Amino acid sequence: MFSPLIDELMQALRVLPGVGPKSAQRMALHLLEHNLPGALRLAESLTKAVEGVRRCNRCRTLTEHELCMICRSNKRDAGIVCVVESPADVIAFEQSGVFSGRYFVLHGHLSPIDGIGPTDLGLDVLDAQLQSGDINEVVLATNATVEGEATAHFVAEMARRAEVTVSRLAQGVPLGGELEYLDGGTLAHALSSRKVIEF
Repeated sequence: MFSPLIDELMQALRVLPGVGPKSAQRMALHLLEHNLPGALRLAESLTKAVEGVRRCNRCRTLTEHELCMICRSNKRDAGIVCVVESPADVIAFEQSGVFSGRYFVLHGHLSPIDGIGPTDLGLDVLDAQLQSGDINEVVLATNATVEGEATAHFVAEMARRAEVTVSRLAQGVPLGGELEYLDGGTLAHALSSRKVIEF
């Protein structure tokens, strides 16, 4: 139905998450019909990013340099490392403005079924950092999934062997959430993670 080049563009757009055949068709036709300068800018930016972006040598987030801006900053507390599953998690923390330490990005979680083990997540790199004695606390911020919890447990054991304090993000009832709409797992986690109120 479409020429080979248009069809190839539509297939290329489908690699993006959430983009199916119709969305890819709509995007491709919009760029070609209404925004050729935008299409060229997109192609240039994508090429530059693919060629120039790499993983930070210390925290493994995405950057163009050997060390990312966060790892290079002397305003960050190098003694506290927050372990997250993806660069998107780093962005979420940074946008909140509540964390002043450094990060370690796993780029996934342990999943033996999929063949993803500790070295695939750079846990050997994290272990070396923990053994160096420069880290005082590891904050576990993996997702509250079975795989995320297993990964958090594995990292916690590594930190304990290095005699580093381990903490876990509190999870449970979201701010503004109503109990009747929470699933049983969330409610159970919130209840088991309850804190004593000091008067």
